[in-house]
Amino acid sequence: MSVETSKQTDQQPATAGTASADLVHLEGITKRFGDNTVLDGLDLSVRAGRHVTLIGPSGSGKTTILRLLMTLTKPDTGTITVDGQRLFPASEKELREVRKQIGMVFQQFNLFPNMTVLRNLTEAPVTVLGLSKDEAEARARELLDLVGLADKADARPTKLSGGQQQRVAIARALAMRPKVLLLDEVTSALDPELVAGVLDLLRDIARTTDITMLCVTHEMNFARDISDQVLMFDSGRIIEAGPPEQIFGDPEQERTREFLSAVL
Repeated sequence: MSVETSKQTDQQPATAGTASADLVHLEGITKRFGDNTVLDGLDLSVRAGRHVTLIGPSGSGKTTILRLLMTLTKPDTGTITVDGQRLFPASEKELREVRKQIGMVFQQFNLFPNMTVLRNLTEAPVTVLGLSKDEAEARARELLDLVGLADKADARPTKLSGGQQQRVAIARALAMRPKVLLLDEVTSALDPELVAGVLDLLRDIARTTDITMLCVTHEMNFARDISDQVLMFDSGRIIEAGPPEQIFGDPEQERTREFLSAVL
């Protein structure tokens, strides 16, 4: 199934566009782990500013897409471009340039425990983007204020709660000024009472910025709230795609209905 998503008004269904206009473009992507085909000839295009959520059962290929975009793994076949730049196949120089366009927030916060919160946010902008220390720190403090942690700049991550660490991880991803933000089950490692705060923060970011988001989540209400389009995955394929009111309110595929009845 080929899926193209473009920014729509009044939540109209996505319409086809040219690949050159896509911010993220995957074509003919197949990924296997041994005898297990995780992605099977996937075509997917996402235009700038879209918030796209990937849902489906475990093992259906959702997180693999994020890992491909982060170059944590490579496809067996197909091509990937981000903002017109090749991500696969690509040289190491090309990869370094494209990685600057992508930020990711993981399930496990992946903060540097030996660095302060502030330095967690400034390290990559200084070393990768070449920002001055003062410029990087100014941006970091703005982001810490955004995520409600302005008073934690000098703390170590180990002194923060799980919810606070995930907020720092979100701020760190935004510090790179990415064009695409990838969110991989960002609340799955949190205690239940901390989930709402992190999801509210992401809702605010989705509402107040034009950053493109690809999100894998088991939080269906969150997916309904932030998404322009929801993609239902099963067995390495997109079996249904549409705006959230269609997918959650009147899905076409029986497999989608079965999945949603189990998780809602």
